[in-house]
Amino acid sequence: MSQQADRRSPLRRDCGEAEKQEIEKFYDLRLLHPSLNSFASPQSPEQWLRRISNLMISAYFIHLLILIGIYLILAVSLQLTIGFSGLLNLGHIAFYAIGAYASALLALAGWPWIVCFLSAGITAMLFGFVLALPSNKLKGDYLALATLGFSFVVYAVLLNWTSLTRGPLGLPGIPKPEIFNIDFSSNASFLVLTAIIALISYLIIKRITASPFGRAMQAARDDELAARVLGKNTFKIKSISLAVSAFFAGLAGSLYASYITFIDPSSFTIMQLIPVLCIVIIGGLASLKGTVIACVILVLLPEPLRFIGFPSSIIGPARQIIYALILLLILIFRPKGFFGKVELE
Repeated sequence: MSQQADRRSPLRRDCGEAEKQEIEKFYDLRLLHPSLNSFASPQSPEQWLRRISNLMISAYFIHLLILIGIYLILAVSLQLTIGFSGLLNLGHIAFYAIGAYASALLALAGWPWIVCFLSAGITAMLFGFVLALPSNKLKGDYLALATLGFSFVVYAVLLNWTSLTRGPLGLPGIPKPEIFNIDFSSNASFLVLTAIIALISYLIIKRITASPFGRAMQAARDDELAARVLGKNTFKIKSISLAVSAFFAGLAGSLYASYITFIDPSSFTIMQLIPVLCIVIIGGLASLKGTVIACVILVLLPEPLRFIGFPSSIIGPARQIIYALILLLILIFRPKGFFGKVELE
């Protein structure tokens, strides 16, 4: 009788000590997450470990797909200003941060998620208009420095306005999305939500670039003086372009805050802008198709570093080195990127 009981138990006598610990951890997880009870009791510890591994792998890929969706919204919106309008905007990460904090603060105050989501985009859009006013006559490197300074100002405000943002302590416990009583708290459902929003954002920006306004943006990018001679208000065109780009960056920030459920100022530094800028340049300026392809490649490319066994203190800098190296090679051997229509000046 004891032999039959021992044969049915997942903790058999021939099971290694490490395997026993993993199975005991999984039993604890089943108490916290009843959904894991759908795993029928396997006949051996090897089957338990195989199923746990499959669960972890699927969650890992879902996480990567969610990040691709968020980065895609950020990249195509930045493409609107850099690629189609010719504005070297380095303040995009600031709009991303403004959207994240606006959404998080409203969500923590008890507002519905859809209101928080739209408010994040609208708030970032208003700041985009504000940034367009003083930078009207700036071009090229001077515009890049002005927008970069705006990013530092926003970071400093988030870090020091502790009564609102909690400063370096950040905002924990941000609620997960819930729309019309549909709960998106699981990663799989959040992936569906992110994919829908990313697709809608891509289609809207594609429609904008193909519209008469989009052609006016490209005309002002190629020759601003000629566009003015033809009666185009280039200041209005640039302002709207920057505001629309900021709107979608704010939406991406709202998605990020809802997904991670914790934000702090260190999540929105200039280092977080580098991958997005690399996606835009490597995919090719004024090319939405190239932006999508580059987004998938650059998000997935550094991931093998996690499985080599390097400590986390090395993985982060190594990721930035990879981005910088790829960007340097692209600028040297293919200045227009994968599918670019114009060169970066």
